[in-house]
Amino acid sequence: MNRALPDFPWDRLEPYKKIAGRHPGGIVDLSVGTPVDPTPESVRRALSEASDAPGYPLTYGTPRLRAAAAGWLRRRLGVHADPAAVLPAIGTKEMVAWLPTLLGAGPGDQVVFPRLAYPTYDVGARLAGADPVATDGLLSLGPVAPKLIWLNSPSNPTGAVLPAEHLRKVVSWARERGVLVVNDECYIELGWDTAPGRQPVSILHPDVCGGSHEGLLALHSLSKRSNLAGYRAGFVTGDPDVVARLLAVRKHAGMMMPAPVQAAMAVALDDDAHAEEQRARYARRRAALKIAFERHGFRIDHSEASLYLWATREEPCWDTVAHLAELGILVAPGDFYGTDGARHVRVAFTATDDRVAAAAERL
Repeated sequence: MNRALPDFPWDRLEPYKKIAGRHPGGIVDLSVGTPVDPTPESVRRALSEASDAPGYPLTYGTPRLRAAAAGWLRRRLGVHADPAAVLPAIGTKEMVAWLPTLLGAGPGDQVVFPRLAYPTYDVGARLAGADPVATDGLLSLGPVAPKLIWLNSPSNPTGAVLPAEHLRKVVSWARERGVLVVNDECYIELGWDTAPGRQPVSILHPDVCGGSHEGLLALHSLSKRSNLAGYRAGFVTGDPDVVARLLAVRKHAGMMMPAPVQAAMAVALDDDAHAEEQRARYARRRAALKIAFERHGFRIDHSEASLYLWATREEPCWDTVAHLAELGILVAPGDFYGTDGARHVRVAFTATDDRVAAAAERL
């Protein structure tokens, strides 16, 4: 077992960031998925109006917030969740990193996550002292049932979507063994492929779970859909018994979302119009970058959802990073997300319209 945390990978990009920054037209940073568009005015207003908050906020979240989350799940995802089974998270990265610990994972326990994945799944296992296991084949795990299985559909970094049939098989396998399955669904409203079976589906959808949330959790974030990354606003929902266990531990640990953020989050979840406007912005940027990268000789794999293009020139990823840096474009090397990404780069389309246009012109 290796409990040591890995080096923070983004530090390795600094030399290439400097190269890209020397371009006469300035750097186009497509390496991170940080929102750049304004936070909706209605959400900012709700934050301001709730700013007189002298008392401690509720770890459980206000009834208003939990009802808004349940309403959003029903309207947008076809998921029927009891508001009592909704728990706010101080950003979903926090929940990803600490969930194994909150659930009591420790030495001898396995925490499973995809071979190509957001690095924090691995970090969370190590923080708990558990064994991180990167695999795409559950049958390879052997006779020992893991403590926790992470899924990430739509995927970061690849944008791949797991169809309902695949999710059903994972749920069935896990339930037979009493294993908790958690799907990180923070990109679920950002599906781009309209072909049958290619649209994102929640692990809590009746077509996947049979109408029961037993042994299942889903994580949701407002960072991308509502430009609330700076608010640290997300939530977890699913199995009521597991949510209750998480609530009990989080009360002891003081993991409380600030009250003004709770008020703002409820307003954001009730409003679909601003999310559709933001989705349209991302669709335009995605289309421009996809055409430009393909014309430059790249192949785009997966990428049917999320905020990234998974791109390759069939060469080592750091060679691609260096090539694009000379054009003033910074991207993320695929090996940040696992050894299977060694010949790909991740291209975020969260830059402004003018920066996206600059990248397309240089390519």
